[in-house]
Amino acid sequence: MAVDGVGTGGTESRRLWVAFVDPLPNRVFFDCGIVAGLRRAFDDRITALFPLHPKHIAPWRRQLDGLEVVDADDLMPVQVPIMQRIVRRADIFLDDHVGFHTLAVRTSLRHGFNRERWAHGHPIPFLDIDRAGHLPRWEIVDRAMAAWLFSGYRYVPAPLLASMRVSCEGLVVTNLQAHVSMPYLVAARRLGVPVVGYVASWDHTVGKGVVSPHLDLYVVQNEIMRSDLVRYHGIDPARITITGWPQTDVYHRQRSREAYTELLRRLGLDPDKPLVLFAGNTPLNAPYEGKLVERLVACWQESGRHERWSLLFRPHPRDNRMPERFGSARGVPGAAVQEPSYTDLDDLATLLQHADVVVSNAGTILLDALVNDRPAVCVLFDEGAPPGERWADRNLVGDHYKQLAESAAFLRAHDFDELMAGIDRALDRPDELAAERARIAREVVGVVDGKAGERVVRSLVEVLGRSPAVDSPGERRHDHARPG
Repeated sequence: MAVDGVGTGGTESRRLWVAFVDPLPNRVFFDCGIVAGLRRAFDDRITALFPLHPKHIAPWRRQLDGLEVVDADDLMPVQVPIMQRIVRRADIFLDDHVGFHTLAVRTSLRHGFNRERWAHGHPIPFLDIDRAGHLPRWEIVDRAMAAWLFSGYRYVPAPLLASMRVSCEGLVVTNLQAHVSMPYLVAARRLGVPVVGYVASWDHTVGKGVVSPHLDLYVVQNEIMRSDLVRYHGIDPARITITGWPQTDVYHRQRSREAYTELLRRLGLDPDKPLVLFAGNTPLNAPYEGKLVERLVACWQESGRHERWSLLFRPHPRDNRMPERFGSARGVPGAAVQEPSYTDLDDLATLLQHADVVVSNAGTILLDALVNDRPAVCVLFDEGAPPGERWADRNLVGDHYKQLAESAAFLRAHDFDELMAGIDRALDRPDELAAERARIAREVVGVVDGKAGERVVRSLVEVLGRSPAVDSPGERRHDHARPG
């Protein structure tokens, strides 16, 4: 149902639709100024769509005041007439067998993405080799699958189609490779609505599914991602814009030592001690992380290191098992555990600008640490795992990690002793790898000037039209020019 009783628009006000389809890129859009920039450019004539659980609206409620906000039930009702139900059921069946995840896995198999991580029945759908299906793995078969997947003739809920036809001037999706984006992309293609897709992260072009070739603009962070879209997904480079990484805008603004001190005191930590920040991965990517936390806390205490430095554990925002995985660190003097959160980006920036060492098992947080010139130790072992189980080291083997993995910008820990030695070394010699950190940050992220979010907004406005406030009365902008 619509938030605050707001409807889905009308003929008197065609609006920019923004589909907030994935919590992590949603955070970037809100906390890195993109939503605020779009509000200014389009004079608040924006419809915010939330096809996820309503809990994902709540964190951004203040920034949504004054906007039309619609959740999935408004546009995609469960109860539909019987003929629509039959067509929907057929579409779901096809999608399960030759659609989104099937094509994603087959694309990864063809190009060798995440080769070391494939497994039968893997809990991450993109890595489950069983989802490749039984059809021949021929490129012509995959092209036929993709033609169906992105076809404008697939099932679209009637309310979504009717509302988009009446009130949508243009569509932005915060993750164009999210499964829940598909109905919006299909409806937009059928109606000829211009679409901009944000590529949610640096790993999405090489292992997180196929990319629709029918968008008007693709927004990426760096040249590597642009090349990947061209090489692996056949996207016209003239329709790709490089903006930089908006999350670095948050890091570009320097937080004071006083702000850091206040944050540590709020967490119950001594600001006068060096801080080791343990940044967690997801339970699916690092299922044995809880055992590592337990051993790390015990060794830290027993070795006397707790007298020299503090420990802060920061679970991944998607960690839905935080109490059991990080419980051993709770209530321990000199240690603290943050709550998993999508909305504390400012706290994260403060920590990454002042913490003394960052410990993580790959993930974007490792890149965050290097961008902020933090000494980092990458965990490449699975504490307490049965023989033959390998998760941690395989999290660093994706194509997007190639430059990072080949660099000397961080220390590596292949067992627990190396982890403790790495932490001690990073604390003793914090500037040892500074030059290499700066080099790899430039190569992978590019310029960090605090204006990436502005470039995203500018790119969207150039493609989707000027503010309705400055358009001629009644003017429709279906003749938008392709970028480039």
